[in-house]
Formats: sequence, structure tokens, C-alpha cells
Amino acid sequence: MISPRAGSPTGSSDDAVAASPPPARTALILASASPRRVDLLARIGIAPDAIIPAEIDETPLPGELPAAHARRLAAGKAAAVAAVHPGALVLGADTVVAAGRRILPKAEDEATARRCLELLSGRRHRVLSAVTLIDALGRARHRLSVTTVTFKRLTAGEVGAYLRTGEWRGKAGGYAIQGRAEAYVRALAGSHSGVVGLPLYETRALLEAAGHPLG
Repeated sequence: MISPRAGSPTGSSDDAVAASPPPARTALILASASPRRVDLLARIGIAPDAIIPAEIDETPLPGELPAAHARRLAAGKAAAVAAVHPGALVLGADTVVAAGRRILPKAEDEATARRCLELLSGRRHRVLSAVTLIDALGRARHRLSVTTVTFKRLTAGEVGAYLRTGEWRGKAGGYAIQGRAEAYVRALAGSHSGVVGLPLYETRALLEAAGHPLG
């Protein structure tokens, strides 16, 4: 039995507050298998309770523009996982590298990576990172980060050296800015974390709006 607090006539009201357990925190699920996104979340003190990759078709639709493509995939990943795990917070994200209106592929082979690097050499391109957060009530919030990146003009030797690192494998646009490719970036306007794969400013704002505790 809990004794009444000193100075309280009955103690019943204060004791009820004191004895009440804290509200349960809603589980956060990251709808991505990317270790980069896990690392980026850790930078702002966030650790997902579960990591559940979403299996969706990431092929661009005919005539789909880069921003619309990124938004659609981020929302689709979050929705696919939220449908199986209702009541959780589900975070989905997608990053697209675009040269003009052209969506560059994820490089899965050296020839694709080489074409991307030669296309980006000496020119500006955009990196669009979309984030969707679906809350416990099924409400979706969306944010989009757009960053302009300018590469130096790459020599054939630099392209070859970068290809030998293997950093390009599975990366949109054929490069990873968090690796050796950062030395080729002459200018960047926007979100560095967005280029890596998860814009932290936008992500933190979504989590805060949903009431998720922040680190």
C-alpha cells in the first residue's frame, strides 16, 4: 500500500498520478535494409525497434519525374510495411539521383557505374531524398529534400580508380558521397545526409510531429 504523501489531505489524487505507468512508446520500424540509414538515424539518437525492408517494384513509371518517383517509392515502402504492422510508426525513404529529368539507375555492374560517373563528370546533378512516416493511426506525413551536387571533371584514371573501390555497387548514380567520391564533389547545396540516403532535418521533423521521443 502506498502511503499518502506528506501535506496531502488524502493522498489519493497524487498517488494515482505517481502510481500511473508512463505511456508506452510506439515502436518505430525502418522500412529499409540500408545500413547507411540506420547509421544516419543513430547520429540523431534514434534507434529503430525493427528493420523490415519493403519489397516493392522500384521501376520508374513511364514519364515519371525524379521528385515524383522518390516520393512514390518512399510512400510505397512505408505503406507496405505499415499494412503488415498496424499501430507502429513506420519510416520509409528513397533517394534518387537525377541528371536533368533523367533518373539514374542504381549501379549493379561496373559498366553502369562507369556510364553514371562519365555522365556526372564536370556537371551539376540533383539528389532527391523523400521520407514518409506513417503513424500509429495510419496517417502519413511526407517530406522531400533536394540537394544540388557538382562534380569536378573526372579523368579516365579517376573513374577507373573509383570503380576499383567497389563503393559504387548498389548506389544510385553510381557513387557513395560518404566514401572516396566525396573528393570529387566541387560543390554541394542542400543536405549532405540526404545524399547519403536519409535527410536528417526532414526525418527529425517528421518524428517530432508524430510525438516520437528524440535523442
